[in-house]
Amino acid sequence: MPQLNRDTRHAISFTLNGKPAQGHAEPRMLLSDFLVHELGLTSVHVGCEHGVCGACTVRIDGAVGRACLTFAVQVDGKKVDTVESLTPEEGGLNELQKSFRSNHGLQCGYCTPGILMSLSAYLEENPKPSEDELRDMLSGHLCRCTGYVNIVRAVMEHVGNAP
Repeated sequence: MPQLNRDTRHAISFTLNGKPAQGHAEPRMLLSDFLVHELGLTSVHVGCEHGVCGACTVRIDGAVGRACLTFAVQVDGKKVDTVESLTPEEGGLNELQKSFRSNHGLQCGYCTPGILMSLSAYLEENPKPSEDELRDMLSGHLCRCTGYVNIVRAVMEHVGNAP
């Protein structure tokens, strides 16, 4: 039986935040590691490496995914969006990010990029969530600083359901 060479790097190319991206990755290299170590992104954070905390959340072909559970080679030919994709073309913050800022929806900011990526997808499907629906969605993210109160307040203000 032929010996497998597990160190072989595979060429991958994909669209990252609307621009072409490419590089080489070992078959077992995680997308989170590829984005950070190969492409130099600083917004993809790894908290638990088990897909539980949500800090590494990205969108792959529009679907929410955990970059710590996805192999880099799996995104070859796909579209990957990180929190940078939410920034308007003229720069600055989008409306949801502004609401986070004005409502103190972040403290250390470690979990914020992943939460914003999940929220961007969630609000496309459910543009006027109730507070209970929002809290249920946020249960897929761990935030150790805020206690979620200001995150919920920020989103509810953003969607026009502020108390």
